[in-house]
Amino acid sequence: MRRKLTIGVIAARTGRLSRLGAPPLFAMDLLEPHLRRISNSGRAHEVRLVSRDSGSEPAQARRGTEELIRDEHADVVLTLAGTHVLPAVADTCEEMATPCVSSTFPWQVYYYGRGATDDRPFRWTYHFAWGLDDIASTFAEMWEALGPGQRVGCVWNDGPQGNWSRDRFAPVAEDRGHDLVDPGGYREPAADFSPHIGEFLGADVEVVTSTATSADLALFYEQAAERGLRPRLITCSRWLAYPFQGALADAKVATLVYWTPRHPYRSSFDGMRADELADAYEQRTGQQWLQPLGLAHALFEVAAHALSTAGDPTDRESVAAAIGSARLETMAGPLDWTRGPVPNVATVPLVGGQWKPGGRHLRDLAVVSNRRHPEIPVEAELEPLR
Repeated sequence: MRRKLTIGVIAARTGRLSRLGAPPLFAMDLLEPHLRRISNSGRAHEVRLVSRDSGSEPAQARRGTEELIRDEHADVVLTLAGTHVLPAVADTCEEMATPCVSSTFPWQVYYYGRGATDDRPFRWTYHFAWGLDDIASTFAEMWEALGPGQRVGCVWNDGPQGNWSRDRFAPVAEDRGHDLVDPGGYREPAADFSPHIGEFLGADVEVVTSTATSADLALFYEQAAERGLRPRLITCSRWLAYPFQGALADAKVATLVYWTPRHPYRSSFDGMRADELADAYEQRTGQQWLQPLGLAHALFEVAAHALSTAGDPTDRESVAAAIGSARLETMAGPLDWTRGPVPNVATVPLVGGQWKPGGRHLRDLAVVSNRRHPEIPVEAELEPLR
């Protein structure tokens, strides 16, 4: 009798990333009935889904991944996580020779940040997301709605988000004719943005871009107002998944959009539309839909595709090869690992958005810029602060 195939899931049930953990856990429950049996070359294989709580911490995520591989015999591991937790999962899978599929942050941070090179890719771990260059181009499109050649103040930390932005984001923005004013990194959590605000006032900055947490961005916004700095537009790349309250609710922050219920994508399982997925999430959880929901659903689609197309779904090397050659339509859009931009990585479309007062919700995320991906319709105009 053939053994059951196992899909392992690392998601944050507890800790600061628990809201990010909710979409993959929901997708796991939603799709489990569809994944109980997978056909490969005419043979049916029973499948089970097993999860571990990352606790929102790298050490616990690593332990959970080890348990999935060693104790549960996972054939593939899936995860959505943050800057420190996701690499812990992927690195553990690489060390333990187990295929892993992940998403949620820029591919350069995932790939080069974990030590791969253009000629030395990973063997077991795969990722789909957008790039820092995509973020820069998307933000530049929105800056240019105010006019060409903006002077842009950079609120970047002294950690991975800020350092990678300086390395990969800044050159793209500058090549488009924008002047970036970077006073240097700040330590999180921030206490005082006076040096940034003073330099921005002296440079007549009218646009601010940031990698800040919502708490730090709110602090910057409040201190800037006290000093008389009133930017016409704020863009923030960590302003991705959730609507915010308080001071930032009035800041009209513009951000990245990689999935909404209005995106024109369907599941490769049963043709479920993006709006149907969002409705199912809201009905079952009582919570507003989140951008990572589309990525979470796609993780399971990739796993199912790999297990159903691998030369031998019980052989991890064969499953990894199937991921590396995968080309499929998913809830997150078309994914193609054969195109790159580097081995181990597939990209998803990225457009510009802004949180607006909602109809069904207090605030909703609307697409306001789509120059690079016109198949995703614009839903509203970009509103500057002044």
